[in-house]
Amino acid sequence: MTHHDTVVAAVPRRVYANAHAYHINSISVNSDGETFISSDDLRINLWNLNIQDQSFNIVDIKPANMEELTEVITAAEFHPQSCNWFMYASSKGTIKMADMREKALCDEHAKQFEQEEDPSSRSFFSEIISSISDVRFSPDGRYILSRDYLTVKIWDVNMEKQPVKTIPIHEHLRPRLCDTYENDSIFDKFEVTFSGDARNVMTGSYNNNFMIYPSEPGNDTEVVLQADKSAFKAKKVGIPTPMNPGAQGAGNTVGGKKGSRANSPAPAGGAQRMRKETDADQIDFNKKILHMSWHPKEDSIAIAATNNLFVFSAL
Repeated sequence: MTHHDTVVAAVPRRVYANAHAYHINSISVNSDGETFISSDDLRINLWNLNIQDQSFNIVDIKPANMEELTEVITAAEFHPQSCNWFMYASSKGTIKMADMREKALCDEHAKQFEQEEDPSSRSFFSEIISSISDVRFSPDGRYILSRDYLTVKIWDVNMEKQPVKTIPIHEHLRPRLCDTYENDSIFDKFEVTFSGDARNVMTGSYNNNFMIYPSEPGNDTEVVLQADKSAFKAKKVGIPTPMNPGAQGAGNTVGGKKGSRANSPAPAGGAQRMRKETDADQIDFNKKILHMSWHPKEDSIAIAATNNLFVFSAL
């Protein structure tokens, strides 16, 4: 008798094929429980979960002449409660909401969220850093969360002109954009997500760091955690710190309330302050947190760091 290790493997129940000519960047299941969308650089398709060989094209931005292409779709998601609404983001920094009830091909958006750029600050990198890498609805559908290379923005679906909150993530890299362009880090696609109660948001950075911020405007508390085995060995745990020394809200609160649900999951161990590395020379651009997920009801988060999966839970 020989011992064999148990192998856990995923087996596909259905395969939805031959509908995209480019890499798929987003998949989102509809709240009706019957349909989902898949998005690539130029098209968004609508599928029925029970029909594998047929889909409907609902967004198509491919120009007749590809030389005239000026933007691509970077992310798409269904509204969490209204099954007819969905949104998609572009490399030009715009978020468009469309209503499938209006027409079969949603080439005309109902709402467009875009922040005007200051012409005086425009540079060679402006279009690259304004490209949106991820968008998410809040669980109630009232707010939209977006991530570009330098910032996280929170939008009210009823206010298209400007976000209700802008959170600086990589502002310390702005003087080093030439370096990030040369090593291709400027094209990294960081994800972003809401907590289950929408009171906090989370995104990733370099050195295997990820950050949690309150969604409440005016609250600049920042929690920095590290998804790295060495952090566990040293028993380092991130605790809330202001994004600037004079900011209010430091201590053991997130979102202004002590001990609230979905606050800031952290591993067990002694509490020590951790801060983002802001010296570009000390940043390891190969260690980055691009993918993450926040449990919809529990104070738990899952973080992908290279070939490791870390799960953090609040104690």
